[in-house]
This record gives sequence, structure tokens and C-alpha cells, in this order.
Amino acid sequence: MGKSSKVIEVDKLVVRFSGDSGDGMQLTGTLFSHTSAIYGNDISTFPDFPADIRAPQGTIGGVSGFQVHFGHSGVLTPGDYTDVLVAMNPAALKANAKWMKPGGTIIFDVDSFDEKNLQKAGYKTNDPIVEDKLEGFNIIKAPITTLTRESVKGIDIDNKSILRSKNMYALGLVYWLFNRPIHHTEDFIRNKFARKPEIMEANLRVLQAGHDYGNIIQAVTPSYHISPAEVRKGIYRNLNGNKATAWGFLYAAEKAGLQLFLGSYPITPATEILQELSARKDLGVKVFQAEDEIAGICTAIGASFSGSLGITSTSGPGLALKTEAMGLAVMAEIPLVIVNVQRGGPSTGLPTKTEQADLLQALFGRNGESPLVVMAASTPVNCFDYAYFASKIAVEHMIPVILLTDGFLANGTQQWRVPDEGDFPDIIIPKTNQKPGEFKTYQRDSEKLNRDWVFPGTAGYEHRIGGLEKDAVTGCVSHDGLNHQKMVEIRQEKLERIANYIPKLEIVGDENADLLVVGWGGTYGHLFSAVEELNAEGTKVALAHFNYINPLPANTADVLKRFKKIVVCELNLGQFAGYLRMKHPQYHYHQYNKVQGQPFTIHELKEAFLDLI
Repeated sequence: MGKSSKVIEVDKLVVRFSGDSGDGMQLTGTLFSHTSAIYGNDISTFPDFPADIRAPQGTIGGVSGFQVHFGHSGVLTPGDYTDVLVAMNPAALKANAKWMKPGGTIIFDVDSFDEKNLQKAGYKTNDPIVEDKLEGFNIIKAPITTLTRESVKGIDIDNKSILRSKNMYALGLVYWLFNRPIHHTEDFIRNKFARKPEIMEANLRVLQAGHDYGNIIQAVTPSYHISPAEVRKGIYRNLNGNKATAWGFLYAAEKAGLQLFLGSYPITPATEILQELSARKDLGVKVFQAEDEIAGICTAIGASFSGSLGITSTSGPGLALKTEAMGLAVMAEIPLVIVNVQRGGPSTGLPTKTEQADLLQALFGRNGESPLVVMAASTPVNCFDYAYFASKIAVEHMIPVILLTDGFLANGTQQWRVPDEGDFPDIIIPKTNQKPGEFKTYQRDSEKLNRDWVFPGTAGYEHRIGGLEKDAVTGCVSHDGLNHQKMVEIRQEKLERIANYIPKLEIVGDENADLLVVGWGGTYGHLFSAVEELNAEGTKVALAHFNYINPLPANTADVLKRFKKIVVCELNLGQFAGYLRMKHPQYHYHQYNKVQGQPFTIHELKEAFLDLI
């Protein structure tokens, strides 16, 4: 492998691949992140793409990007600003120039920077470097299109296939820049195009040509080296949040000894959960792609009633459609997990962008007194953990659970360690001790208040459940007002007792700080990094991050009362802050909110916290 005349040793770097939505930037970024993970770097990624299947070519609205933050250790976010930008056209440069770190490296395909493309990107002159004030950056004007064509001469492929392989040229060049091996990607190409030898050969040649180009420019361009991270021994996978969620359900079903059933309807950005589980017939998973969101949850309820681990997945608009059936699951008191991968709203909103604005819908978006558990994952890989624990709570407490993730977690990737046997607690099914012929549907466990889970067809245990209110013991339909109040209070008390079975809220950072930062769900990495950096700089700040929202951890009030100032940070207009004011009104809550379809940046968070201090 060729080496630059100057190799710079660094701890962390951020690289962003950017181009038209048809330029293969998502694949390019994924391959680079996989190679970095295999090399042993800690990684965090952020795919960012338009909602249109094929957005207008050459326009800023059509720009697709994939950002990779990789380093020796401690990588919790995809990074605020970019060290290296690969821009396949002028629109990609225009869209990303403001996110470049001073003195960073910009690689662009000079062949695409013609007058027509410059105008489509909104440039007023033919000199984007001057117009965007990029004179102080390391600019690599690579003739990527021309050299791609040169490298595939003699191969019988069409012009469209040639242009599609440009991303491999850019990837090969970036591999050289970061001293990364290319053989992992070569193996991928051979497997992917095994039945298309001409396409395989073209991509292999282009990848190598891009890598060789680095040797040509090494006299003027330094390369970088990041040492592998020191990690716990084990088997690792590069996993995004949706796959982690699906795998968490697989593991929960195995530990509980239940068949996993998913009833779902495709919706961005949750569809990958459906796709991943549909490929697991070898593990006994049953998946039903329903005709709509309502059918999806109703089939999951039926599966749960019959003795399976019933799951349904969706995003915000789909959750709205599932609300009546969620009330049925609350009334029937059956285990059910509803995954809501949040996206920008309302209505169809921003389908490919991230947001946290479904919290109040998850908490209260049902008719009547309809309590259910609400949880939230906080990193791409701990979506596995919370899918598992959502299943455990649903089964052991006979209650529906909403698990909130979001577009940032769903599409972002991190290294995930395959758990060892014993890393997760068992899931205990609440079986009955009642005698055959004497079964009472709503006879309850005195500790958890959950009813027994008896499967249909069990002789001597025939029973009915449904959406009408039931007698508090027999389960027969009841319209008595006093019985209804009793059942409503029991269902609420059952939920509140779950606080005894979830972890206590932990404080991260300086416990003697005046300012407590509060967050929930997918903002964890950015909040933790901002708090960590401020503490390292001598400013005392602490963080309390919530994964369990309804019920809240039992020690929530004890944590909140220890700090003079509390700021709640959310990707909405203050839904969790309002919920805390309802549950713990004795404290004053400042807010820091963002609703732009993008995650927080560490920089903006630090500025906000310093202003409060």
C-alpha cells in the first residue's frame, strides 16, 4: 500500500461522502465505515438523504450524504463538523461547505464542476472555492469521471454503469488518505457482482485506480493514521438501530421461549425492522406485511393473545392509526410491543429526517384512561437492549409497551458486541396457578398486579377478553360504574409499580454541578459529549438521561432536587419538559429545543449550557 510523504497521527476524524442521490454515497459511506470498524476503530455514522426516490439531479435538494466519525475511542456522535469532504458535484459542495472544519480537506470531481452544474447548485460564479471562501482548505481537484472512464477501457459495459462506479474511485482515494486496506471492499464487490463479471471487474479496477491516485498526489497531500481502539474481546458487528431493534426482539423471544410475530406495514424510517425480521424464518419468526397500519397491530394483538411475542413497528403517522388497537391491548392486558421510529412531522412531514415529537402521542394518544409503558433507546446499538427489555416488561407485566427510537438511531451505525450468555436476565412468563374449570381471567398477582397469561385452547381455562370493560375478577363484560373505576385504578397502579423493576436514574458528569442537563432517547451521544467536554474544560455540568419515561425511574425527584438549574434538551418544542412539569411541578425547567430534522451539534449545546451557567 502506497504511503504519503507525510502521515499525520490523529485520535478522531470525520469524513463525509456527498453527491446526488443516485451517486451511491450511502453505499460508499457504509463500506468505509465497515472497513474502519473491521480495522478496529470506534465509529458513529449519520446517513442523510432526501425523501424523494430520485430528487432533482444536481440540485441542493437532491444531495445525499453519509457522514462517518471514526477514532481510537470515545466516538459517540457522527461529529459536528467535517475534516474531509468528498463532493461528487457542485451541489454537494454548496450544501456542505458550511460544515467544514477550518483547514480541512475537500476532494471533488472537477469534471462535474461545469457551468451548468454550478448554476443548478446556485453558484453565481464559476469559482466555488472563492465564492464559498474555501481558499484556506486543502483542495484536491480530482478528475474522477475522466479517470473512471480511463480505468474501465476494454470492458464491455454501458456508459450508465461506468458512471455508477465513480463512487468506487472516490472510496479508493479516501482509503489511501486514511491508510485503510481495500481488500474488504474488493471482497464485497466480488460477492455482490458474482453473476455480472463485467460490472465486478469495472468496480474493482475503479477502486484500485482511486487508491493509486493517492500515490500520485502524495507529495502535496498528507494522509492520516488512527490507531485501533482497545475494546473488550468478543464478536463485533457494525449495526444500525433498526437491525439492532430487530435482533433484540429475536433474542427476547429466544430467552422467553416464545415464537416471535411481527405484524407491520412498511413506513420510512421503520421498514428495515420488517425487512430484517422477514429474513429470519430460519429462527421461526412469523412476519405479516399487513395491508395497513391498523391490520398490522391487530394481527400482533391476536398473536400475543394466542401465546406469541407480538410486535408491531411503525413511524409517527402510523402510530396515530394504531391508537384504537393500543387501547384494546391495554383493556385486554396482553403483552405487546409497539416500535415507533420517530420522524419529522406532522402528517407525512419529513420522512427521512429525525425528530422526537411523538412523545406526547405515545404517552397520551389514546381514548380513555389508557396507561401503557413508554421507553426510549438512546444509541443505535442499545436499540438491541431496549427492544429486549421492552419485551421483558411487556411479558412479565402483561402490558403494552411503546419503544421510541428515531430516524437518527435507525439509520446510524456503531460497533456492537454480540452479548455473552448471561449478559441479559431471563424473561419469566406469568403462568397460572389456578385450577382447571375455576379460571378467573383477571385474578391478579399481588405484587405486580398482572393477570395470568393463558393461551386459547387450553382445556379448563376457556375465557374471553376484549375491548369492553370487564368484571374485576371474572372477566365477564361489565357496565357497572364502580367496577369500571376499580379497573381503571388497577391498570394505572399496575403501570406505576413497574417503576420498582426498572433501573434507577444515573447522573453522568460532575454531581456537584449547578446545572443538570436532562435528555431522553436518541440525543444521548450529543448531550454526553457536550457535558464531557465542558467538564474537561473546567465547567461543572451533569447529565441525567432518560430511557424509561412512563413510568419514570423511582429516584427521579431525588436526582432533580440536587441541582440549582435544570435544562431539558429535545428535538421538539418541549414535550418531555412539559411532562416533567406535570409529574414534578416543584422544579423549574429551562428548555433547549431544535426541530430542523437534524440532530443536535455539540457546539450549539455547549454554547447554550454556558449561557445558562
